Amino acid sequence: MRVALFVTCVNDTLFPGTGRAVVSLLRRLGCDVDFPAAQTCCGQMHVNTGYRAEGVRLAHHFAEVFGGYDAVVAPSGSCAAMVREQYPKLVGDQPVVSKVYDLSEFLVDILQVTDVGAYFPHRVTYHPTCHSLRGLHLGDRPAKLLENVRGLELVPLGGAEECCGFGGTFAVKNAEISAAMCADKVRNVMDTGAEVLCAADNSCLMHIGGTMRRQRTGVRIMHLAEILATTEAGR
Repeated sequence: MRVALFVTCVNDTLFPGTGRAVVSLLRRLGCDVDFPAAQTCCGQMHVNTGYRAEGVRLAHHFAEVFGGYDAVVAPSGSCAAMVREQYPKLVGDQPVVSKVYDLSEFLVDILQVTDVGAYFPHRVTYHPTCHSLRGLHLGDRPAKLLENVRGLELVPLGGAEECCGFGGTFAVKNAEISAAMCADKVRNVMDTGAEVLCAADNSCLMHIGGTMRRQRTGVRIMHLAEILATTEAGR
């Protein structure tokens, strides 16, 4: 299967290790993975802030860049949801839309695998980000993958379905509310006793992780892809 990695802006700029982890994991599972160098922002920021025309241009560009692949995998629930939910409204029906998957969707639904051969001997809690939960409806797919990681202890997160307060430009326009929401999320994370907070979207992890670092909690943040790419051999 010829798969394209849609790395997204946040990952490309701030979390390149996540993109590398996706490639490593998918190749380990037998996929032919490509990284189209012409890819750009999906246009989510533009559309959400009223720059519709710019968003439409980026949507057309996305379709041109990724149209020739069997599947497009994104380590970001928000960007995958943008393509699947907003593109039909912006540019009409595009065949590429149905090929775009969140990583956990692709693994569980397309490759039909829940045990990817990962090894991660740590206590982990999982935060289901808003777009993953309400936009893509990932359900228990990430949990199934984490439960099959050898050595990993998955502990439930209180108030898991509550927003962390990031919301892209929401955190900028409503900073005080955003910070209060994040404080609630951090308290719930600390109550789990977890060593690692995991999610399928680095934008939310960045938001929560920043607060945890300032509080010197010692809890690490890791994208789901990074945990799943880790093996006992360290590769």
